[in-house]
Amino acid sequence: MIDTSRSNLPPKLDPEKLQLRGSPRRAVRFRRGVIVTIAAVGSGTVFGVTMFALRGPALHLKQQVEELYNTDRKPTAEGLDALPKDYSGIRRKAPVLGPPLPGDLGRPILEHQRQLGIAPGNSLTDEGQRLAQQAIEARESKVLFQIENRFSQVAGGGQSVAESFKAQPPSEATVASASVAPAEGDQGNQQRKLDFVGQQNKSDIYNSHALQTPASPYQLMAGSVIAASLITGIKSDLPGLVVAQVTENVHDTVTGSILLVPQGSRLIGSYDSVVAFGQKRALLVWHRILMPDGSSIEIDNLPATDTAGYAGLEDEVDFHTWQVIKGVALATLLGVGTELRFGDSESDLVKAIRESAQQNVSRAGQRITEKNLNIQPTITVRPGWPLRVIVCKDLVLRPYPNSEQE
Repeated sequence: MIDTSRSNLPPKLDPEKLQLRGSPRRAVRFRRGVIVTIAAVGSGTVFGVTMFALRGPALHLKQQVEELYNTDRKPTAEGLDALPKDYSGIRRKAPVLGPPLPGDLGRPILEHQRQLGIAPGNSLTDEGQRLAQQAIEARESKVLFQIENRFSQVAGGGQSVAESFKAQPPSEATVASASVAPAEGDQGNQQRKLDFVGQQNKSDIYNSHALQTPASPYQLMAGSVIAASLITGIKSDLPGLVVAQVTENVHDTVTGSILLVPQGSRLIGSYDSVVAFGQKRALLVWHRILMPDGSSIEIDNLPATDTAGYAGLEDEVDFHTWQVIKGVALATLLGVGTELRFGDSESDLVKAIRESAQQNVSRAGQRITEKNLNIQPTITVRPGWPLRVIVCKDLVLRPYPNSEQE
């Protein structure tokens, strides 16, 4: 039996002629010369357009146009040629007299006007006017000299000039008031201390005071020292009172055997809260002594010293350095903020607001720094601190009761 299905199949092809892949496309190639030419032409075009855009305006001399009006020489106004070239050619007219002066006051008024150099009818030259003005200013000035003005009448021109000025040295009261006046920018009010140191003695070589005898045998004379210690502490931020207690018995100065101020007496005083920059010692003065039996005596601001005799007391000092550092750091940050900008594309309103805010912030930083630098140091003296009281004036007391004489 014959298979008819295979007879209808197409004939087999040769395997060598079969291709499993399609043929690739041909690559498009450009010539190197064409590419170089196109690049050169494009670069030249861009360079030419750039140079043309950056070219400045051309300056061409325009043909000078004939002016119809002569601007080099201006015509003179009519009538100016007839006027004099300077004031020397003007004739001075006679002065117009004013209203008649009253009979009683006419002579004093004229005399006063002549002294001031403004009398009507007197024509003063420039030099005369200058001297008269100097005389008026000298009379009205408030200085430390007393000026005596003398005026004389010049025969030729009839002008009043200052003849002489007599200067006198300032009085002692004026000098004293000038020295007591506080100096501007005196940090810590040191002028009060300088006034005390700068007091000058008189030039007399002999003492005007006579020898004094003790008014009482129970006397504590100047130069005596009272030992004490603080009961209350001191902090110089605010003014206040201070209390101390006498730690040793105080006897009379002459014999040293009579007890005048017993141990345990109280001292009442005050301290100065004004502290200068760099000051480390607190200034104390004592006003009153209270005895254990209830009696008391007023004393005239006896100064307090330490155990070595140095004025004032020194314990702990706070210069507020950290506060100053924080203020400087804050001012620095604010100053950096004032220099910041956000480009040049901002409008005029935004620029004005930014500059105003930066100025205010910078001013605030400066004020903060100034406030921190002006903080005065804080002096602290703890309770129990030993001290000495120096007697500067004789104290007349009485023997303390129940005291044993040595």
